[in-house]
Amino acid sequence: MKAAGECPVRFTINSDFSEGREVQKQILDEIERQGFDSHSAFAVKLAVDEALNNAIKHGNRLAKGKKIHIQATITPEKAEIIVEDEGTGFDRRNVPDPTLQENLEKCSGRGILLMEAYMDQVNYSQNGRRVHMIKFNEPESQ
Repeated sequence: MKAAGECPVRFTINSDFSEGREVQKQILDEIERQGFDSHSAFAVKLAVDEALNNAIKHGNRLAKGKKIHIQATITPEKAEIIVEDEGTGFDRRNVPDPTLQENLEKCSGRGILLMEAYMDQVNYSQNGRRVHMIKFNEPESQ
């Protein structure tokens, strides 16, 4: 990845979990280099994992011919990550709240809830095909 203050780094990968893990590793390596505190680093790890898994599994439906587009800008102050799939999209308002009693045993919606809880900003665009996440760094006091 590029040094702080430079243009974002872009990745285009196949709808493949192992390729997603490699991108996640590169993003997390840069998070470490930029001095993110452990809590912020964990938040980015969790959110990137969920965003990539959702894009591969739910967005592109594991279709080998579809791609995932990732953009990451990491500075000492913040991590800004965009993940976009080539699927049909979704409406965030229609995803059931997994914390409601009637949804506790359902397997969907938890990843979105985690991303929104751990990141400082999460926005959806392109009919739900793109998630734009920001996490501000809170350096640990020495």
